[in-house]
Formats: sequence, structure tokens, C-alpha cells
Amino acid sequence: MKQYIYLHGFASSPQSAKAQDIGKRFAQISAQLTIPDLNAGGFSQLTITRQIQQVAAIFPDDSVPITLIGSSLGGLTAAHLGQQYLQVERLVLLAPAFGFLSHWLPKMGEEAMQIWQKEGNYPVYHYGEGRSLPLSYNFVTDAAQYQEDLLQRPIPTLILHGKQDEVIPVTASRDFAYSRPWVELVELDSDHALGNVTQEIWQAIRLFCQLPEGGKI
Repeated sequence: MKQYIYLHGFASSPQSAKAQDIGKRFAQISAQLTIPDLNAGGFSQLTITRQIQQVAAIFPDDSVPITLIGSSLGGLTAAHLGQQYLQVERLVLLAPAFGFLSHWLPKMGEEAMQIWQKEGNYPVYHYGEGRSLPLSYNFVTDAAQYQEDLLQRPIPTLILHGKQDEVIPVTASRDFAYSRPWVELVELDSDHALGNVTQEIWQAIRLFCQLPEGGKI
């Protein structure tokens, strides 16, 4: 039996709008979608390495094929899990955070970066908590090792990315898909949240994963 796991985005939670929407649609077709809380262990000590280890720990035995659905930083995490674990047979990436540091850090400004590096922590607004929480600079040093050029395993991959994405530009996904013929990129008329295209997202996931009809909300 196949297993489906959803990985939420940076400073988000399993209660995010996309996670809940997709989870309800899976439930309507009697398919289980596991949505781990990637804040486990505390947001302040979050790293991509920790996310990879946390998700891998809930993988079933090697005989069970896994489909990972990842949003933003969860999408980047899913891609690296797919590179490392052969039982990951399919990836669905929603506005994946390719080039995350190169897009995010410049918006902070040089002064804020220096303060963060010097003090070791920096307040980041956490949408799941609805407040700012300190994030260790270890997040930056750890994330720097997860480069897209490492992702070369030919896993069937569907990317859904908004053409008006203000956080991770759609060009990041275009560049990723260009040299990887196993990647299908669908560009949607939306922003990073993809909140106005939930039905389109579900139909794309359903067809790509060969799921039964249903899942209408």
C-alpha cells in the first residue's frame, strides 16, 4: 500500500490552509495523508537536516512506496528526501523553495544578517504560531549545503508554481525543470500561497498520483 506524506512550509504548520485542504480531499477518497509537524523540537532549532531526519523516521519499511507532497521549504525538503531514499517514488512540489537562501536573505538586508550571525538568533514571523519566534543562525549554515545541483535522481516529479510568486520566483522552478526531463512544471495564475487555485492543485495531484475521482470541497 502506498503512503502519502505532506510537508508544510517554512514557519508554517500542519494547520496551514494548503495542508488542511489537501488532507480533506485525501480523506474524501478514503486515502490517508500523513502531515507531520516539522516544528517538532522547536522552531528555533529548525534546520533542513532536522526536517529530513524527522520525516525519514516515519517512513514505513522499504517495500512501501512513498509519495511526498511538499510546500515551499517542505518541497525543497521533499526533493532532498527523494534524492536520498529510493522508496520515494513520486514528488509533488508546491512552489518549492529552490534557491531559498538566495531569495530570502537579500530581503533581510546586510545589517540584519550581521546581527543574526553575531547574536546567533533572529526573530522570524511564524505563521502557524501567529507571532515572531527566534531562529538560530544554524538554519542558514545548514541550508547552504542543500543545493539543487545535488538533485539528480530521476524521480517522477510534478511542480506547481504560481507565476506571481513573490517569495520564490517561478524562474527557480523553470531552471530546475529545464535540465531534468523527469520533471513536469505547471505554472498557475497565483502567488506563493497558491490559495486561489486549490481545485487546480488537487486535480493535478489526483491525475499525477493516479488517485480516484472525488476530493471536491
